[in-house]
Amino acid sequence: MATNWFPLLISHLLFLSFPISVSSLQNLYEVDVHSLMPSNVCSSPKDTKPRLRVVDRYSPCSALPQPQSFSHEQILSNDQLRVDSIQGHISAVSGRAKNSDPLASSKITAQYGGSFGIANYIVSIGIGTPSKTLTVAFDTGSDVTWIQCEPCQQYCYPQLESIFDPSQSSTFANVSCNSNPCKDVGYDCLGSSCLYGVLYGDGSYTLGYYAEDTLTITPDVISNFRFGCGQNNNGTFGGIAGLLGLGPASESFVSQTSYKYNRVFAYCLPALSNSTGYLNFGTDSNLPNTQRTPIPKSPSSPFYYYLNMTGLSVAGESLKIQSKVFSKAGTIIDSGTVITRLPPDAYKALRSKFRKRMKQYKMAPSFSLFDTCYDFTGLDSVLIPSVGVQFLNNVTLDLDPNGILYVLDISQVCLAFASNRRRTDLGIFGNVQQRTFNVVYDVPNGDIGFSSEAC
Repeated sequence: MATNWFPLLISHLLFLSFPISVSSLQNLYEVDVHSLMPSNVCSSPKDTKPRLRVVDRYSPCSALPQPQSFSHEQILSNDQLRVDSIQGHISAVSGRAKNSDPLASSKITAQYGGSFGIANYIVSIGIGTPSKTLTVAFDTGSDVTWIQCEPCQQYCYPQLESIFDPSQSSTFANVSCNSNPCKDVGYDCLGSSCLYGVLYGDGSYTLGYYAEDTLTITPDVISNFRFGCGQNNNGTFGGIAGLLGLGPASESFVSQTSYKYNRVFAYCLPALSNSTGYLNFGTDSNLPNTQRTPIPKSPSSPFYYYLNMTGLSVAGESLKIQSKVFSKAGTIIDSGTVITRLPPDAYKALRSKFRKRMKQYKMAPSFSLFDTCYDFTGLDSVLIPSVGVQFLNNVTLDLDPNGILYVLDISQVCLAFASNRRRTDLGIFGNVQQRTFNVVYDVPNGDIGFSSEAC
């Protein structure tokens, strides 16, 4: 049963760890049920490498004051909004669906953002001269980097750090309306200055001047970095300063810094809410024993990183799923989507095999996206079958236990996958399943690599 302080932390259970017993059986994880209680103490070791520290938005390791927590229902509902907006955007720009959204056919199509996730991972960056430290979410499904800027008066959402004031930076400048970068971001102009706008799928938005200034990504200093200086912003941003866009389009951080980092970056998302991961840029992002799978090109939808998912396994046994099930709609990898979305036929096969291997445990009611949940009340430990996700080039990712289960409560622990509604809906490899892997995006070589147990 929950203790008196447990309800205050229940919304963080999504980010819990499942310690693996040294006596684990082959293709099974022995999970200590008592470890499902959350921790509010940061226990991350010091990282001696020069890279950005990644934390969950609600982690005790975050330097920001903790805002009011979102419920599991809110987190999962927001996640579905993001998935719907990404799938709708891709359908629109590829011509597979009629779309009445003016952003989908206008000159700012690339600035149509998926729903701004409320379960984001965050990093600290510096903007301006002198540099001002700001906390932003990073997102491989977004291209435009932006922060809130003064003056914004009543048009900015509450921010936990002081808002960036361009007048205090000696290196700040507006991007010219007639420049090629302005054509890339392409919203509108006010006089000779370029304007930008990003509308997210959940109704959140940011509008303002497209500008350039010095960006500090410790220990590197990047001059004339272009970003949105938002003076009219609203939505589910959770008090952070803005967003670092790591998508593949021309206005993203990855593309703007290609001269320095050669469009190579990597991250590791922590398994624990009270631990940290990292975000790294450049060729040293590659680790030994990396499994690599190619990034297929999608000329009609160049806003995301695609993967060729080919199969699934449970407890080491490959499931009988036809390859066309995955190839029909394709798959992207996205750091901002929480739960992996599978084609309906693939999800049914996974659910069936997982339930068969978990039949000794009492099932619990379904919740939101999840229809396969278990009640572990009164148990000291449970045996969880391994789950593998397979990609082209014989790549198999054996997921960390934290990538298999989503914990609502000890009495309601769910399989952390969801089914798409239609067979033609885009598949998405989400951030829960990416936990503890070093995920390296090597754009020049056209592949994405995975190394296990990296953080």
